[in-house]
Amino acid sequence: MLRPVVLLLLLGGVASAGDVPAPLCGLVPGWTQSGAARTYTADNLSEYMDGNSEGYIRYNFQEMRGITCKKGNVTFVIDISDMGEPDFAYGWFSANRDLRQPEYPVGMGGQIVPRRLVFAKGPYYVEIAADPDLDHTANLQAFAAALAKLVPGDDKPPAVLDWFPKENLDSLKLVPESVLGLRILKRGYVAQYPHGKAFVVEDESAKDVMLKLKARFGETTAAKIGDEAFVAADQYLGRLCIFRKGRYVGGYAVSDTGLDPSASAAKLAAKIP
Repeated sequence: MLRPVVLLLLLGGVASAGDVPAPLCGLVPGWTQSGAARTYTADNLSEYMDGNSEGYIRYNFQEMRGITCKKGNVTFVIDISDMGEPDFAYGWFSANRDLRQPEYPVGMGGQIVPRRLVFAKGPYYVEIAADPDLDHTANLQAFAAALAKLVPGDDKPPAVLDWFPKENLDSLKLVPESVLGLRILKRGYVAQYPHGKAFVVEDESAKDVMLKLKARFGETTAAKIGDEAFVAADQYLGRLCIFRKGRYVGGYAVSDTGLDPSASAAKLAAKIP
């Protein structure tokens, strides 16, 4: 009996170890391929994305493999993108999902709306665009199940997501650069709440980052959170408390001058292992 990996190779699902898995129309009965398969890298993605490639590249896009499938008069455009790391794949999903709609349980996180499926699994971002303008939910669900089996990688969302308090959480996204608009904070997760923002950045040079942040904000007051912390004020960010815990730098910024960011920052720090 052929092992699953060997079977996929024979079907053309994976060219070789480490390559982006290629979607197949036959994953769901009744669908057939229309036109040639697609492969794009960061060098030519703009030819396919019609000027919308910048977002993919900001989230560490490596390569895309795609196919167009038809069933009757319905067309599904299916693309699988390698984002290099699970954090970037989940981050690109979180940047693209519709916050007004619920998530769909597939991969690390997914969403199905009448004409669209998106989900992240391991370092991969999977998407389907459907035509015509009808409700394609049932077919999208069938492809979601099939593609989740095809695409390798962990189904478990990034652990950092559980560190942020869920109460009154408006959104939680990976910011690929300049967290809080600060170049010092290169990449991290930012949670939006009604009265402020919480963030966590992983950086092996976290001690140096704290020194640069203190210099950036000028007048600071020490706080007893994590390994070190300070409270400061900024004309754009409001009052904020920033801490370091091991290789992580995190904090909370509040727009309401009457609120103390220290208590919220302390709750966040307590969740970080």
